[in-house]
Amino acid sequence: MNRTQSRRAALGILGSAAVASVAGCLGGDGEETVRVSGGVGPLPMVEVWVDLYEEQTDARFDVSGGGTGVGVSDVLNDQVDIAMMGREPESEEEEQGLFAVPMLIDTVVGTVNVENPVLDELQSDGLTREQLESVFLRETTNWGELVDADVDEEIVVYGRSDASAAYKQWGDFLAGEADAYTQNDLQSVADANYNGDQPVAEAIASEPNAISLNNINYVYDLSSGELEGDITPVPLDRDGTGLDPAEDFYETRDEFLSAVEAGDYPAPPAREMFLAADDGFEGEAASFVEWVLTEGQQYVRENGYVPLEQDRLDEALDALPGGS
Repeated sequence: MNRTQSRRAALGILGSAAVASVAGCLGGDGEETVRVSGGVGPLPMVEVWVDLYEEQTDARFDVSGGGTGVGVSDVLNDQVDIAMMGREPESEEEEQGLFAVPMLIDTVVGTVNVENPVLDELQSDGLTREQLESVFLRETTNWGELVDADVDEEIVVYGRSDASAAYKQWGDFLAGEADAYTQNDLQSVADANYNGDQPVAEAIASEPNAISLNNINYVYDLSSGELEGDITPVPLDRDGTGLDPAEDFYETRDEFLSAVEAGDYPAPPAREMFLAADDGFEGEAASFVEWVLTEGQQYVRENGYVPLEQDRLDEALDALPGGS
């Protein structure tokens, strides 16, 4: 079974478990359900947290994805209690009353098919930010031209069609010190755009010449943390001298996460993710967020993300109602 199939199955199980628990709540004691929506990047971790929290409390949750933009819109329109965000709140959102605290660190990485025609060159030398920028802006359109190989294959670029914080972060990374490329900038030159990480991964898996980006939990196997399927990361050459040993950390998810923690993989594309509410968390939602920032952090690393450092957690806890 390839990785995209196993990941789809695993996420389906998680989603079914969440739905089943909510259905039981609504059909039983009638307790209020905490509604959550938003970014697909943090969705797998939030579903794990919800399952654990429900086991420890009487709380019940209804969790769905849709993208960061959907979550923000939902929470500001009182459709949900908590929004999952793959980026910091924008000033306009804060002016509307959006309140957010960080929950963990996730990472976006360039991805290609394992049958890519220049995969050996990519894995041995990596690509610089400037090379990736030229690819995603369609300034370089042939794999042989990109890595100076005896290959004549057109590069197929896939993007995101949803309100994706990952895509926004990628546009920031690609631009370097210049103004970030907007999602529209990248969408307009892509060969196709897909709604969510999983469809992007499946599209890359079916096209050997494709390149795109994914949150790392859609690249490495959920259970083993290994690269076992049809897509693989594009190593990043940070200084333009080729991939040295200190930059070669893509074989397993654990190696990659250690590189993020050490700062060997840059931010962006590494990024803090947030939980948000309209004018602050209330009731069971507030209790859940406090649990995420305390007990819940112990589960972050084993599920493919980087936990926040203690000073950042303390800052977030202090911002909550009743924080010291």
